[in-house]
Amino acid sequence: MLPETYRWFKAALSPFSQTTTLKELRQLSAHGGASRLEARRLFCFSRRLAAKVPRARKPRERVEIPGLEMVTYADRMHYVPGLARPVFPAWERDYKDPRYYRSPPPHDMPLYKEKPCYIYNQRTSALEGVRQALWLTKTKLISGLPPQLISVAKSPANQIPDQDQRVQNAIKHARFWDTTEERPGKPKYSNTLLTNLIHLCATLQSSHPAIGRRIFAEKYSLAATWKRGDDLFQIRGQNGLLHSSMDPLPAVSGKQEVEDTADHVLETFYPVSPTIDLQKVHVYKDEVNCTGFRGDHPYPHAHTLYFMEGSDAHFKLRPEKFRASMLMFTFGNALAHAHKLYGTQPQQVLDCPITVQAVGTNGRIFQFMVFQLNTTDLSGNEGIKNQVWLDEDVNLYDFAKVRPLIKKKQVKVHLCQEVPVQWMFLRQVSHPQVPAGLAGYNPETFSKFLALYMHGAV
Repeated sequence: MLPETYRWFKAALSPFSQTTTLKELRQLSAHGGASRLEARRLFCFSRRLAAKVPRARKPRERVEIPGLEMVTYADRMHYVPGLARPVFPAWERDYKDPRYYRSPPPHDMPLYKEKPCYIYNQRTSALEGVRQALWLTKTKLISGLPPQLISVAKSPANQIPDQDQRVQNAIKHARFWDTTEERPGKPKYSNTLLTNLIHLCATLQSSHPAIGRRIFAEKYSLAATWKRGDDLFQIRGQNGLLHSSMDPLPAVSGKQEVEDTADHVLETFYPVSPTIDLQKVHVYKDEVNCTGFRGDHPYPHAHTLYFMEGSDAHFKLRPEKFRASMLMFTFGNALAHAHKLYGTQPQQVLDCPITVQAVGTNGRIFQFMVFQLNTTDLSGNEGIKNQVWLDEDVNLYDFAKVRPLIKKKQVKVHLCQEVPVQWMFLRQVSHPQVPAGLAGYNPETFSKFLALYMHGAV
């Protein structure tokens, strides 16, 4: 290598040199020291990349000597070297400006209490998932949906004409037809699919007039308070779409089944604390119970809650945590309504159990839940338990692709018979693993969806 070429490369690669420009590298190629391809490269090295980050300066400690007054430049209204920096008192406005409001310390607030309160909201991610929610709500878990609900959807009188075809069209509308993009986002098509399925179920109102005694509500605020052991818990926040009714849902379990729940032993997850991942606050109101509506609301009974996974663009829950959130807010709606009917004093057994349903989806997978509140005495682990039926991870369909999905390619051997000598050649053949369009439709999933919608109207 020529000495001049070595000098240029040394200048370009040195971390303590100035940034080498493209013009200098072109001069390097003019001397024949590097190829044309290497001359087009731009080496960006500077001494700033190798420098250390300066440490943050510590604020100088102000020393106050009793009896001595510091000489400052406050009277001169400008900086003067050698004089101390003045300290002015905080300016307080004689009017209220919410932009500059400063809250007092927590211990000075009127609602401050020494005993903490643990709050569950829509962004809480419970570590133990459904197991933690079962302990907090004193609930017994039963896999699958109640048989009486499944039998409702299997009756021909409760089915929609051309049901499977119309459901598939609803899926295609949400995934293919309701967008100009090549692939719509999950929040968009999951919301469209849920709306389409609810609209299909509402077409049975002519044969079932009780469906007309319901409305939908969203963005309502829920609040419920209960004690579990020595700890105080509250559930607050806005949950999913609420389907409320004028008439309450009938109880799923009879009195004997409710009494049998006293023998159930709640599962613990020691040494993990049941209050893990819950917000701990000291400023709160006692006995906060609100269904989100006024007392004269004509649709006071919660029928079904619809949750959409990923509805919050800034926060996402895992499937297990998502089911726990469904259980907690379903319990919160039932508990708030029970406190409204029976008062806030704990009731060992409710005369009329309160039933609330929940459906969760991400646009393809559905979670079905039926919750029955049997007791509001949640302090101990003994006695009557609440009940929940959970059918999880049920696919409505397997794939919905605009283009076929190709996962692998196979190489096949072909023989040419057109010439006397057989010629062998290789050809790479692609086999689509998932065809374009809708694939793997499961009609039983919509039957369960329809069963929960028709519950109470048959």
